[in-house]
Amino acid sequence: MFWVYILRCADGSYYTGHTDDLERRMAQYKAGECSGYTATRLPVEFVWSQETATREEALSAERQIKGWSRLKKEAMIRGDWAEVSRLAKSKSVHPSTGSGRTDLLLPGVPE
Repeated sequence: MFWVYILRCADGSYYTGHTDDLERRMAQYKAGECSGYTATRLPVEFVWSQETATREEALSAERQIKGWSRLKKEAMIRGDWAEVSRLAKSKSVHPSTGSGRTDLLLPGVPE
């Protein structure tokens, strides 16, 4: 079992990642043991996760979400799938910086 997850950082930004042990990873963030993007943006708050069957699915979902706008991420965090779908069709919302990839599909979530 693998997980894709989103954290809200102290500066208000979002970090998306994936792991095979969600509890351990969240404990690592809480203890300040993770380097990289979140290291200078502590504390972080766990705001969303989804289980996937394989690491490849989790990585694909992570990359997809990283290409989404902030508004779309926040709609998904709220569980507002109608808004996620509307934002997927909207041409006025710009993608976030990150991978910029939007060609990968999160199972059950519209682009």
